[in-house]
Amino acid sequence: MIDMAVTVAVILLGVALLLNAWRLFVGPDATDRILALDTLYINAAALIVLFGIRIGRADFFEAALLIALLGFVSTMALAKYLLRGDIIE
Repeated sequence: MIDMAVTVAVILLGVALLLNAWRLFVGPDATDRILALDTLYINAAALIVLFGIRIGRADFFEAALLIALLGFVSTMALAKYLLRGDIIE
């Protein structure tokens, strides 16, 4: 039963990744592109967690946490760059 749920979740996350990539390339503003990139990181981390559940290894959870952390930091850096024009004051 869990295998079917993981498979459905992977398919839905794949569709979400495609839609986020479309928003990243087509987005009308830079803010839309930054939000699409942030959502892309979140979906990629969720996909890695599901892959770890699928094969039964806990190593992938740490990788997903690292990707989520880097995604958050990069989103904050890009937002600060758009707001002020520089990252480090």
